[in-house]
Amino acid sequence: MKHKSGISRWDKPEEINAQLKKLTSQPIWEVDDEYYEGEILKYYDDFCKKSKAVYEESKEYIPGGVQHNLAFNKPFPMCMVKADGAYLYDKDGNKYIDFLQAGGPTILGNNYPVIRERVIELLNECGPVTGLLHEGEMLIAKEINKHMPNVEMFRMLGSGTESVMASLRIARIATGHKRIIKIGGAYHGWSDQMVYGLKIPGSRGLLESHGIPSGAYRTTDEVRPNDLEMLERMLKLNKLRGGTAAVIVEPVGPESGTRPVGREYNKGVRNLCDKYGALMIFDEVVTGFRVGLGGAQEYFDVVPDLTIFGKIVAGGYPSAGGVGGKREYCELMAAGLATGKHRAYVGGTLAANPLSCIAGYTAIQEIARTGACEIAGAMGDRITDGLKLLIDKYGLPFVAYNQGSIVHLECTGAMSFDFSSMNFFKSAIGLLKHKDMMYVRKDSMERMGAAYMANGIVTLAGSRLYTSMADTPEIIDEALERFEEVFKHVKKTDKGLVK
Repeated sequence: MKHKSGISRWDKPEEINAQLKKLTSQPIWEVDDEYYEGEILKYYDDFCKKSKAVYEESKEYIPGGVQHNLAFNKPFPMCMVKADGAYLYDKDGNKYIDFLQAGGPTILGNNYPVIRERVIELLNECGPVTGLLHEGEMLIAKEINKHMPNVEMFRMLGSGTESVMASLRIARIATGHKRIIKIGGAYHGWSDQMVYGLKIPGSRGLLESHGIPSGAYRTTDEVRPNDLEMLERMLKLNKLRGGTAAVIVEPVGPESGTRPVGREYNKGVRNLCDKYGALMIFDEVVTGFRVGLGGAQEYFDVVPDLTIFGKIVAGGYPSAGGVGGKREYCELMAAGLATGKHRAYVGGTLAANPLSCIAGYTAIQEIARTGACEIAGAMGDRITDGLKLLIDKYGLPFVAYNQGSIVHLECTGAMSFDFSSMNFFKSAIGLLKHKDMMYVRKDSMERMGAAYMANGIVTLAGSRLYTSMADTPEIIDEALERFEEVFKHVKKTDKGLVK
């Protein structure tokens, strides 16, 4: 059965990249000091005192004061106490339009009533966990297969990070090869071997991955986004080094489409994987059940060997992760001494607990019933088009584009650099040359995020928005008015260029 897609258009990556290059080739444009140090910081001082108090106390017990990086915002994190549909409410009673949506999983909207009621029913009947088989495990696997027939079997795990780790073990057993190729800038969790070339292509282990032995990257390779020629060169090179076990991709492009790829790119990757005997892994942590019920694999008409799930697969509840795919590969997770076959050892005491399984099963059914992907995608189009009009109106160099309900608003281009090269030293020199400037741009990006928050808009670090079914044209138009209030105060600075 062919599903409707939440993506109505696909922008050419070369056009977006040209705009991003223009953005990063000039000084930073940001809200001016008078507005930021006056109205913005005054908002936090006057109206967010309870949030600040919670944060100050949290710093005594939590590293950095927050348990998850998404929670930190300038000048300090907001402490949320209520989530409802398109809105969040903080401890001081302030109301925000929520375009973070917990990092993507709540495409139905925050605290969706049907899921909540089913979870409460389960808790009253069974509790959150039994330690033994529960029917919910089968129901969610069957429901995923119904909408993604390429996922013949599904194993639920605790997170996307765990699921990626499992998929790489499966690929190495299935192919007998060791090397893994990832696309530069992509995020596939925080395991040692994958925190490599994170966010910035070509950065390898130089920016984010401290505390990890360099040997952890020995079998991880990185290629430039949207570059099939470079990918094939790496696959050829790896034939001389024992072969490639898998190529893992975020199908809409690295970092949830922050680095967009061409419409036919994934088919090209599929062909190269077949040519060189590597498995193709689709990381659909963000795209699965967000860009469409059939995922990005249906949209791009590509059959991956393995698919990584996260976020939506538990309906916004904990234990959001899993790996699925072709039966011959997934069954390697059930092998072991009893079968005489090599086994991809994976586990998790609370993985596939009844609460998460039933929440995910119910969420997917509701997404199908309501057409949530198409509704959220249409709202993604609406806010992107509105942002483009505002950018033009105020003569700003900002870049707005979307992949359905995944919306990008690049104001500083903090992550729009690329040091990918087959030459490590060339990449390292380029990275070190631009490092300070990238941090300045990141700081400015967070400053813009603070301005949005003070105007009642929650974003992901000031550069990404996720729309949901709870968004309406009226809510989107109200959000655009708030964005305009910020854009009115944006000025060109003398910051952000290589000195």
